[in-house]
Order: sequence, then C-alpha cells, then structure tokens
Amino acid sequence: QVQLVESGGGLVQAGGSLRLSCAASGRTFSSYGMGWFRQAPGKEREFVAVISKGGGSTSYADSVKGRFTISRDNAKNTVYLQMNSLKPEDTAVYYCAAKRITPWGPQLVNGDGEYDYWGQGTQVTVSS
Repeated sequence: QVQLVESGGGLVQAGGSLRLSCAASGRTFSSYGMGWFRQAPGKEREFVAVISKGGGSTSYADSVKGRFTISRDNAKNTVYLQMNSLKPEDTAVYYCAAKRITPWGPQLVNGDGEYDYWGQGTQVTVSS
C-alpha cells in the first residue's frame, strides 16, 4: 500500500511558477514509476508527466513540454513537478499517481488507468 500526499498548489499569475510535491509513504517508493495528471473543471483527467522509478527517464504531454519538469528524490520518497511559464489553461486539480513497475513492463506509463495509487489532488489556479 502506498499513500500519496500532494502539496504546493495555489494561485499564481500567468507567467509565474509553482513547484508541486508529492510525498509517498512506504519503503518501496523506488519500485514505482510516478506520474502527474490534472483535471480541469468539466474536462477529463489528462496526463501531464511521468518519471521512471530510477528517475533516468521522463515523458511529458505536448502541452507542457519545455515548461514543466518532473523529478524525484528516492531518498525522500518524493516526486516533484516544477511548473514554469504557467498559463490560464494550466488551471486544474493536479494529482500524482504511482504505478508498480515490473522488469518486463514499460518504464514510462501515461495512461491513468494503469496507475495503482493516487493522491487527493492539489488545486492550481493561474490567473490571466
């Protein structure tokens, strides 16, 4: 069982930055690929970014590529999402998620149905 707690959301002006954190419980954090997803009002949840269990590989949605950076610190059981050059369309509830990675499976997964554990979400609001 893994529990995930996001933090760092808030209200920011367009062009500003925020850093989201997601703290995980348990001693097997380094066995999990970690993803960030978001859901805007009236829209479906969408993939934002994913990082491999060791942190060596990442992947991003086209809409955030070049502006957002995902990273992780396995010693602290924490994954981060650095968000720069924020736009009003980035406004959403942001969720982190964990997927147990097997040796024979893909290291990066961007389908939300593939994830095993989810945090409660943190609100990010970008004003124009």
